[in-house]
Formats: sequence, C-alpha cells, structure tokens
Amino acid sequence: MFNKTIKELQNDLATKTISSQELTAYYLKRITKHDNKINSFITVCEEQALDQAKKADNALHLGNARALTGIPIAQKDIFCTQGVRTTCASKMLSNFIAPYNATVIDRFHSAGAIMIGKTNMDEFAMGSTTENSHFGPTRNPWNTACIPGGSSGGSAAATAARLVPGATGTDTGGSIRQPAAMCGITGLKPTYGRVSRWGMIAFASSLDQGGPMAQTAEDTAILLQTMAGHDPKDTTSVNVKVDNYVAALQTPPQPITIGLPTE
Repeated sequence: MFNKTIKELQNDLATKTISSQELTAYYLKRITKHDNKINSFITVCEEQALDQAKKADNALHLGNARALTGIPIAQKDIFCTQGVRTTCASKMLSNFIAPYNATVIDRFHSAGAIMIGKTNMDEFAMGSTTENSHFGPTRNPWNTACIPGGSSGGSAAATAARLVPGATGTDTGGSIRQPAAMCGITGLKPTYGRVSRWGMIAFASSLDQGGPMAQTAEDTAILLQTMAGHDPKDTTSVNVKVDNYVAALQTPPQPITIGLPTE
C-alpha cells in the first residue's frame, strides 16, 4: 500500500477499494512507527485528519468527490494553518496558531485533501540540510546518518519514507529541488508567481515559491494542479490560465536549446 502513487490511491478511493478513513489511519500508523527515526514531522494532525477523512468518505459516497478528496497530504510548516500551529521550525513560533489559512492550504482543503500534519524544515527556511530546526534535525530515510537536504527536508523525507503520498515544499534557492534529489523523489519549483505566497512565511519574498513534492512527475502535476492559480491577495501572483499539467505529461517534449557560458 505505502508504495502506491497519488494517482493509484485516487483510483482506489473512487472504486471503494479503500476508504479515506482507512487510508488516513494507515499513514498515521506509519508515522507513529517510523518517524521517531526520521523526525520529518513537527505536528501530526491525527484528530483533524480522521475527521476530514470521514467527511471525504461521505463526499465519495455521494459522488461529490473533488480533485484530491480523501488523499492525505503533508504541509511544510511554513504555511499558515488556522487552528493548527505554524512554527517555521522556530522556537519563537513554537506555539503560534495562525488566525487564517494560507491560500495553498485553502486550495488543498477545497480540493478535498486530508492535512495529515506539518513537516520539519530549516528554521525560517534558512538552510539546506534540515539540521537547523528547533525541533531537531530531520534524517534521510534511506540512510539516517545522512541529511535529507533542505529547507523542505521534512516534506522530502516523509514522502521518501512513504509516511505520506505527497507533500508541499517551498523553494527560494533550491529548497524543494535539492531535498527531492537527496531523498530520491520528485520535486518542482514552479515559475515565480504561479503559486500564491499569501500565508506563506517569507524568507526572500522576490524568490520564494511554493511547490509540490511526490513520488512521480504525474503526482507532482496532480498536486500543482491544485496549488496553482491567480490569487488577488498576493500582488506577485500571475493572472494567467492554469494549464492541465497532467495532460501535458502525455505531450512529447519539443526540442530545446540549453546555453552554457564559455568561461
């Protein structure tokens, strides 16, 4: 079960091979069993996640499923979450509970996703190893003596360890791409302005961008489909049409030219 992709889990939920409550409980048990060695989560939202899963099963039963209904997703602890603490891996925010959701969080909720927890990171996203966290370092699940990369190392490690089928990250100078590479998963930094930064605690506002992390390119496309889109609350958000990223994966790539400096 734990090696199934988001796409496969969507099919299992649609065919009622498994319920969202069963799926969510399964991943919660994996977190309890394995995350003490990895430390990929700062907060696990067990009660809220199971409640969301119950509502997801009802929606599936009534035929009201949306893009990610019933799928457990981990959120990097840099996104504000109403009613759930948002720490940015810092001692000074260790008890901060935001009064609102980041736009990215709202979009996942609207799509029916289950927020299973908030993942560890370098404090205020300032790092590339996920060792600089008030809540302790995150370890690479393939070799716990190694770093998972950062600053989105908690999301990368949780996905690589199959504690969750997908997660969000943020990238300023490699903070999605580098830990994705180090943990052997797929991560994407979207073009700046493609994903709303509203409610995402800033590191460098002119470079920060939220993005998806998952097992496969198809799964990251599924997550980006939910995350992307114009947000009037973010003045750097680009008001252009959101493409069908999943369908685009079936399009043969066009020839490209890559330029390299001669020096």
